[in-house]
Amino acid sequence: MRSQDYGPDLTRRRRTVPELPAEPGVVVEDPESGFCGAVVRFELDKVVLEDRHGKRRLFPLRPAGFLVDGQPVTLTRPTASLAKPAAARSASGSRRVEGLKARTARDSRIWVEGLHDATLVERVWGHDLRVEGVVVQPLDGVDELAARVAEFGTAPHRRLGVLVDHLVAGTKEARIVAGVRDEHVLVTGHPYVDIWQAVKPASVGIRAWPVIPKGTSWKDGICAALGWGDPADGWRRVINGVRTFRDLETPLVGAVERLIDFVTEI
Repeated sequence: MRSQDYGPDLTRRRRTVPELPAEPGVVVEDPESGFCGAVVRFELDKVVLEDRHGKRRLFPLRPAGFLVDGQPVTLTRPTASLAKPAAARSASGSRRVEGLKARTARDSRIWVEGLHDATLVERVWGHDLRVEGVVVQPLDGVDELAARVAEFGTAPHRRLGVLVDHLVAGTKEARIVAGVRDEHVLVTGHPYVDIWQAVKPASVGIRAWPVIPKGTSWKDGICAALGWGDPADGWRRVINGVRTFRDLETPLVGAVERLIDFVTEI
């Protein structure tokens, strides 16, 4: 008897969506709303997620109802109790994502004035930046900011956040920033002469930052006044004193948080 051709093998198994135990701290994304957060607890047939700002939302447990690294998963109740120690926090105070794999970098960027600024931002917000896929780049000053923005070529999906030192009314920095008019660019800043000064004095073992006379290099003057050697030695003291956001002055913390929100809200 001649075999018959019935076309494609309809008995082939469909692709299985993996199940993921919803342990506290597991980070997933709701594909409908785009809300991304860590598992906090269950409420009947729903799960509570908390984002990095502490905002909580309730979502139903559905097959293939969430995404992890862009792939659908089915959240399941873990066999163990959810009564576990509080989730670990990152240096910025956000919920730490264990076993993090940095997501593909966004087209948007955060610019800072110099290498010290970039290093300090990485020290405190590095975990958040890797979760969100945000790259921080030093500019070596903001004198040519308007031209650099034009060269970058912003768009709704390609935003720029810029952190400026000493952004105070009447300063050169304020005049430069006023020349940037682009709805896809957000410039924030802090009032301190240098990013060093945005670190709380107690965190580096001093009572207060010395006042440096005009005309004197600020870093050289600080190092001379405090007996810190040269600026390279001084920077090591400063960065080693920073462990979490609590070591930073509030204006800097708020400025960086606003930039991260701006470049990640799309």
